[in-house]
Amino acid sequence: MPLYESQRGAENRIEVKPAWRDALVLGPSRVAQVIVGLIAGRADRKRPLRLSFDGWYGIDWTALRLSLDQEASKTGQNLAWRPIVNVFHAREKIDEYKRAFTETDDPGFGVVNTDGCISDLMIPEKVVALGSELETIVHADAIIVYGAGASVPELLDFYDQCFYFDKTRQPLLWEMWDGKLVPFGWDEPKPDYGWKEYYYCDYYLLDRQKRALLPRMAYWVEAIAFERIKLLPRTAYDGIIQTLLQYPIKEVPIYQPGPWGAYRYQDLGGQFDVPGLECNAWNELAGPELSMLVDIGREAMLNLPTMNLMQYADQWLGQHIAETYPSLFPMDVWLDDGYFPKPTPAERISMPIHNHPSTDYVKRHFKEALGRYETYYIAEAYEKANTWMGYTDDADIEEWERLCRESSNCKEIPNWKDFIANWETNIGDLFLIPPGTIHAHGGNQMVLEMDTCPSIAATEYSFFTYDFNRPSWDDKTKTMTGKPCNMHLDHGFDNDKYCRQSWVKDHLRARPVVVKWTKDYQFDRYTSDPRMPFEIERYHFERHADADTEGKFMHIVTLTIGREVTIRSKRDLKLANTLRKWQSALVPACFGAYEFVNADGGPCTVVQLRWKKG
Repeated sequence: MPLYESQRGAENRIEVKPAWRDALVLGPSRVAQVIVGLIAGRADRKRPLRLSFDGWYGIDWTALRLSLDQEASKTGQNLAWRPIVNVFHAREKIDEYKRAFTETDDPGFGVVNTDGCISDLMIPEKVVALGSELETIVHADAIIVYGAGASVPELLDFYDQCFYFDKTRQPLLWEMWDGKLVPFGWDEPKPDYGWKEYYYCDYYLLDRQKRALLPRMAYWVEAIAFERIKLLPRTAYDGIIQTLLQYPIKEVPIYQPGPWGAYRYQDLGGQFDVPGLECNAWNELAGPELSMLVDIGREAMLNLPTMNLMQYADQWLGQHIAETYPSLFPMDVWLDDGYFPKPTPAERISMPIHNHPSTDYVKRHFKEALGRYETYYIAEAYEKANTWMGYTDDADIEEWERLCRESSNCKEIPNWKDFIANWETNIGDLFLIPPGTIHAHGGNQMVLEMDTCPSIAATEYSFFTYDFNRPSWDDKTKTMTGKPCNMHLDHGFDNDKYCRQSWVKDHLRARPVVVKWTKDYQFDRYTSDPRMPFEIERYHFERHADADTEGKFMHIVTLTIGREVTIRSKRDLKLANTLRKWQSALVPACFGAYEFVNADGGPCTVVQLRWKKG
């Protein structure tokens, strides 16, 4: 799936201690000087400094080695390098290990590796031998073990210092899709590396290793691209992370073209001016797979995964979420484009007909912790704006399933509209989409989609049952000539609750209820369904509105009407961030009382997603 990022307007400017700001080391040359200087200045000159360079996938270890060797040669220092790949099992044995999570009877999904660790993929005797070498080697100034997994628990105590080399999600996915990813047990790209390997096994091994190492590392390294490498001592890194939690946080959004991709983004400019993006199906504004740009007052900004904040999950997400869903950031916000300049058939502008699984379903089938619960908030509506949801009251459900299975998206179902209920929409409409509810964005509208995220790895759980036998998007040719989407018919119908149109009308067409009204602002909350774990709320104001996380709720807020607002703390006005139209911000649970301020005046609406329990 092609994917684009836009960093325009996504920066988070925070004020940190001068010592933390000045500790940031920028660029390959300076990073090499600092690391080699650390080696040269070691207290015990009679033995080498023992270092581990651990990190995520996608780190350019070759460039790093070359840079450090060149710097060390200037002072006659000898660096002994030990690639951690040498202690891994044979590639065939690693593949066998992963098959338990990837080779399921379902080509669309796998099963989460809930308990594994990187050590599972290593030969114990070789790990012991490496530990012995770390203790006994003397003919070097430093011995450096490098690669993902270098700091497994069996080796951690042998090191004098550990470095963690970090990478954000999107560049890694580009490497994976291009066949350039080097996984566990490999010293070169694995040409047939499958997405299931990453999303159901390797991600979890990498994540557990990272979470264990962040509190124990000596240095954190931003290693997205070697030419822009940055280094921070852990004290400065921790200080910056904890300072970030005192601010509202914007993420770097991503954009994905697709078979129903539309064109409103071309009119919006700013963060929507994305080179190479020729149509826009999804635009993720907030969620676990995104990254943060952090300006601490230096020549370059930090770019780090948002999930690094999970180190302080109770402050960030609130105690209830942190304890109920360990390691999971369970919320997503998307902007689904739907504007077409000319009348266009429903079969082109609609999403696939699909539904989503419940918490019980994903636990049983995929070992995930949380189901997929969605909402569609209509943020803009054009002529013939519409949403598909539920079955018509007289639909023959058995016939619909028969037609879908017969089609398997390989041939059209001419009378598909006879089965799926259609709803005309307008700005402010909210559709509740609990698990098992058949639905689809119908086009001619902009949908602010606020959902749960079931997966630590941000795996998508949508069960497609019909996609109009249309071609998908080919991003190389920039045309709709790609292979039609695969369906998930067994999951889709196994999961279907067969909601009828009249039931949808009475239960899933939410309405806003005024919770608070003042002369400055109105705060309303939409009616809900008991199955939905989160609330959808809105602030309407011209100059000012008050809000409060109460120390226990993360707020994800999106500006849908208005040009720009400031979000600022009431206890300290310097703790603030700006939000432009169609941007989202994560307001940490620990933020407390705050306000929205519109310096320009004029109507503003901020739509808010928050968990029900706190």
